[in-house]
Amino acid sequence: MYDIISIGSATRDVFIISKEFHILSDPHSINHKAECVSLGSKIEIDQLVLTTGGGGTNTATTFARLGFKTATITRLGDDRPGLDILEDLNTNRISTRFIKKIKHGQTGYSTLLTMLDGERTILVYRGVSSLFTSKDILWNKLSTKWIYLSSLGGNFALSKKIIEFATKKKIHLAWNPGKKELESGLKIFLPVLSKINVFMINREEAQILTGQMQANSQKLLNILSAYTSGLIIITDGPNGAYASCQGKNFHVATTGVKSISQTGAGDAFGSGVVSGLMKGLLHYQALRVGILNAESVIQQIGAKKGIISKWPSEKKLKMITLKNF
Repeated sequence: MYDIISIGSATRDVFIISKEFHILSDPHSINHKAECVSLGSKIEIDQLVLTTGGGGTNTATTFARLGFKTATITRLGDDRPGLDILEDLNTNRISTRFIKKIKHGQTGYSTLLTMLDGERTILVYRGVSSLFTSKDILWNKLSTKWIYLSSLGGNFALSKKIIEFATKKKIHLAWNPGKKELESGLKIFLPVLSKINVFMINREEAQILTGQMQANSQKLLNILSAYTSGLIIITDGPNGAYASCQGKNFHVATTGVKSISQTGAGDAFGSGVVSGLMKGLLHYQALRVGILNAESVIQQIGAKKGIISKWPSEKKLKMITLKNF
């Protein structure tokens, strides 16, 4: 039996870092900002970093490094990027027995145009990892205590089936859905929210799910916590995270460490929290593990390099400020 099985995407990540990338105002973009280079020019690259990413493999790496027996379920092509991901998983002692390899398929690929201050634009080709189906999962062989479910490329029906499977088998389940799943709306989510042990999204995602586009994290948390007694977490970037469980609300703060790259911070936080819960920590202690893991990741380039490999000391945990509200 596994301690946890992580389900989600896998990508080959290429970080391209250059001082030639600049931010300009752009009224046509979503956030009114655009990352720009001079059209037609040859751009000098200051640093090139090749690594792997994706919610399924990022979170699995946290669990494995912290000593849990871990497997991941994802889809890979039979190409060089797919082999690189398998090599990375094997290095971290993550079981690959459930991975679906697609003949002549292309593995997911991300190019991250990164400025020297860590701001970046991500060009994503999701490849075969965006085409999850029920047939990709060996249901009768999933013997595990926990499932960590991240985005399945918008396949809400399959996410729901996994949640129902976990409920039937009395498997603890943490869910960090992607934007495409959240666009289904709160009404679609309500039947499954009460079945989830840990539900994690960021503030922007919570606004999309609830339709409350101007609401702050506390209001969004109050809306969602009305539908479940499980642990609800809304992350809010440098403002930390807000959480609710069984009628108690918490805010956990960051320490303000300098960020080199934000890539993988969400996966690191969520998997850190779940690792804490699997270790037997109380909710507020588990939130602190999540913060420490995320802050370690953002001080490195790549979603996996900074993932912690040993349990934080009590002294380190107490450095993370947590308050009831």
